Amino acid sequence: MKVLIEMGKRHGRKKILLITATLMCFMLFAGIYQTNRIAAARENTTYEQLKLFGSVLDLVQRQYVEEVEPQKLIQGAVEGMLKSLDPHSSFMKPDDYKELKIETKGSFSGIGIEISIRDGILTVVSPIEGTPAYKAGLKAKDRIIKIGNKSTKNMTLIEAVKLLRGPKGTDVTISIFREGWTKLKDITITRDVIPIRSVRSRVLDHSYGYIRISNFQSETTSSMKNALKKLEKKGALEGLVLDLRNNPGGLLDQAVKVADEFLDKGLIVYTDGRIPEQQMRFEAHPNGQPNDYPIVILVNEGSASASEIVAGALQDHKRAMILGTQTFGKGSVQTIIPLENGAAVRLTTARYFTPSGRSIQAKGIEPDIVVPFIEVSEAKKPEKEDVFHFLKEKDLEGHLPGEHEEKEPESSADKSVSELKSTGKAEEEEQPMDNQIKEALQILKAWQFFSEAAD
Repeated sequence: MKVLIEMGKRHGRKKILLITATLMCFMLFAGIYQTNRIAAARENTTYEQLKLFGSVLDLVQRQYVEEVEPQKLIQGAVEGMLKSLDPHSSFMKPDDYKELKIETKGSFSGIGIEISIRDGILTVVSPIEGTPAYKAGLKAKDRIIKIGNKSTKNMTLIEAVKLLRGPKGTDVTISIFREGWTKLKDITITRDVIPIRSVRSRVLDHSYGYIRISNFQSETTSSMKNALKKLEKKGALEGLVLDLRNNPGGLLDQAVKVADEFLDKGLIVYTDGRIPEQQMRFEAHPNGQPNDYPIVILVNEGSASASEIVAGALQDHKRAMILGTQTFGKGSVQTIIPLENGAAVRLTTARYFTPSGRSIQAKGIEPDIVVPFIEVSEAKKPEKEDVFHFLKEKDLEGHLPGEHEEKEPESSADKSVSELKSTGKAEEEEQPMDNQIKEALQILKAWQFFSEAAD
């Protein structure tokens, strides 16, 4: 009897195990079936859309008023596809790709402005210091309505760049509109070689250094190290002002190396994308000769991308104090992907985050001390002060949304028509200290004073 009961128990356990195994297999096959079904549905959707594209392509080729080359149609479709993603993704023809490589390694001839698209209109983000555009008085938020006789409506950034660039000594006329004006103003600018000199330096008040980085190019880090050595040769640095105002960004690796120069350990920046290759972490390395002096970093609404990486990293590590106004807020990573025919795709592939996990996209870096830039025009009385306001990432149509995006009020603090003239001073070394540099210097002096008092 006991034997029969034991056999019955064993038979029951086997039956339960068999049922469990059967259910697991069913669930596994059901999961596979569901996954395949979803994949098949996506494939069908993609196939249907490709059928639509093919139908329109065939329709245009057969019935359009003039015969059009298939290459032109397909290229236009690719450009439109990338343009629909965000303002920073684009298709680059072979010539455009070559120009991009030249821009990051050498020099080019043009007028020297950083541009973007805002509300479908070509808009100045920032003029590059010392260039013809800077001397002509172009300002951030100026809207370029025409280049020569061509309207910029629906014009791509690459098309605009091609029209603005040209041989040294040649002229280009642009029609701009500025908030507060009642009509367009034509400005004729003579093109010049735009040097890739991203670093300038000088001594402030004996033992305090000043380094200005205007963009991040292939030689930026080495140039900055040389500038630091020259400053240190003139005496022991008691503090450094690192000026990243109006710096639109540039190469990610250069931003990492610049931040690494002032950090001995810890995370500098990390990126997060859909594929493993876009999930990267960049760490600081010990420096042979630590730069332990206090640092104040100057930023404003024209500081974007790579400059925000540097400011964010040093701010998170409590290595520098950030002074100025909130930055542009471009926290996305663009990857240049070469194609077989010499063209390339500039594609937004990831977002970057500061060491503490802050996303800068459409938000920017908030300064530790808010100090607006004040320009006293010679044409005005000293008591009348102007504050620059800049175009931001979140103003760009189709931008990637930020985690804590906030709407900011529009400002009408723009310059008058009479101020469209050359400053006459292109080199940073020749210019007097502005109010933000003066404020940074005072902070460094107070920093030194309290450090000595604590000792």
